[in-house]
Amino acid sequence: MDYEKRVLNEREVNMITVSITIGNGLFLGSGTSLAVAGPGGAVLCYVFIGTVISSVISCLCEMTALMPINAPTMEFPRRFLDRGVGLAVGWIYCIGNVVSVTAQLIAVSELIKFRYDDGKTYLDWKIGEYVDSAVWISICLVIVISVNMLPVKVYGQLEYIFGCFKLTFVTLLITLMFILNIMKPRADAYYREAPGPKYWVQPYSFVNPVYSVTDENGNVQRHISGTIGSFLNIWTTCVHVIFSFTGMEAIAATAAESRALPDAESMKMGSRKISIRIVTLYSLAVLIGACVVPRDHPFINGSGPSAGSQSIFIIAVVEAGIPNLAHFFNAFFVFCALTSAISCTYVASRVLHTLALHGQTGPEWITKRLQACRGGVPVRAVVVTSIGGAISYTARSGAPLLRVYELETNCTISSIMIYTTICAAYLCFFKTLEESKQCRNVSEAQAAIYDRNHPRYPYKSHGQWLKAMYGLIICTIILLFNGIGTFLENPFDIRRFVAYNTPIPVFIILILSYKIRRHGFQIWHWGPERCNDLRNAMQAASDVRKGRLEFPNRGFTKENIRTFLNWVWVWMK
Repeated sequence: MDYEKRVLNEREVNMITVSITIGNGLFLGSGTSLAVAGPGGAVLCYVFIGTVISSVISCLCEMTALMPINAPTMEFPRRFLDRGVGLAVGWIYCIGNVVSVTAQLIAVSELIKFRYDDGKTYLDWKIGEYVDSAVWISICLVIVISVNMLPVKVYGQLEYIFGCFKLTFVTLLITLMFILNIMKPRADAYYREAPGPKYWVQPYSFVNPVYSVTDENGNVQRHISGTIGSFLNIWTTCVHVIFSFTGMEAIAATAAESRALPDAESMKMGSRKISIRIVTLYSLAVLIGACVVPRDHPFINGSGPSAGSQSIFIIAVVEAGIPNLAHFFNAFFVFCALTSAISCTYVASRVLHTLALHGQTGPEWITKRLQACRGGVPVRAVVVTSIGGAISYTARSGAPLLRVYELETNCTISSIMIYTTICAAYLCFFKTLEESKQCRNVSEAQAAIYDRNHPRYPYKSHGQWLKAMYGLIICTIILLFNGIGTFLENPFDIRRFVAYNTPIPVFIILILSYKIRRHGFQIWHWGPERCNDLRNAMQAASDVRKGRLEFPNRGFTKENIRTFLNWVWVWMK
């Protein structure tokens, strides 16, 4: 895409990432995490997975900062691992975002059917009961397509507003949960003393020690207690929590339309800000939420009458005697799911457009149409990815929340596969940098560009290769042992196992199809095809690094105040 069409500035790119990440993975999924792992276990899972995803994002953004290219999520595996792997990552990333759109649309249709009935408080949205789910899904699809058809600059401004709303809401939510945890209860509250830490100690526990083996319908078959039970609960929750963090890689996925891309430090700041914001807010929200709702609450253990009633935050305000806030929270959850669907459609359409530009979308007549843009918007790619969201109409039959959970798991595995390849690509990139510096054909100026210790190297994260190894190992383990719960069921649930692991064979088939198309069945020619291309690398504009606080003068001066305020703005925008 031409530079003239790159109209998104740094703050808009940051907020698109916030908007796509903050969804119902936190607001609805945190209840399941609390019920399965216990309060301490849930918080540990969010912190642990947060460190893994942050390591992956810093790998991706360091490569993008040095070589600002379009579609870095698929381009770097293509350059440093294999062209077939790059093709597979691109399609898996596109399909994963389409599936995520589907999950969010189903979540919207279920959230609108809000009902809360615990015998003391009754709340409901009549409109959700009387209007068919297909109507809400259709309305949401129209909104998703319409917003994504807007000029990119307008779309970026809307996403900035959405992201600001979400950050503000999560911050206020954490503050409210903290107040409810320590304040004297209202007269109409369900309890007479502030909860404090009572849900973390006896008769509760830091980590849930009992793992429940359930069938597809949620019926408990048996229990596994002790250390193994605690480990299974933690492991299951870790896999579940990953969905809450998916979307953080969008900080680099917006590269094709980012005006800030030539700024070598924009990726550095974006990576650090999104990691700090998301991991900190998520961990605090779960920590405080687990203080006001017990892990054995029936609504988060599968007895909630609606999707919204399973949120620990809605449960908290209802039991604190503020039921009207539950309506507002549920409405905001609908807003979050819808805006996440909009953001996922944006990312999916741009990835599909990039695949078309690489000629990797099938027949030429399809590829040419997907390559077309109107006013900088790949209109046909938007329509195709939005049509994929029509899968959400299947929620009208069966168990919608079960379908949402399976779709979320599918998205999780797709994301983990992408994160694994990003870490592997970074390790090859790191090796290529070291080899390039020692190459005799490289000039002294070029060698300086490839030197991570050079003061103008765009983004150096200390111990980054260790972070890449950490992300690679953890993501690989999760891929290998995903769906372990299905092996404990009796009989073995083949359907759920296949549903949870579908992206893995799809990824392998995509690589094999590339190799067969290019080399036929001459397997001896199927070796790695990579160029290790380090061209178009760039350095920071000056030795004064963005985001670093360095006062020009001593004492309390006007220049120092201006420098401090500018530093605050750099980290806040």
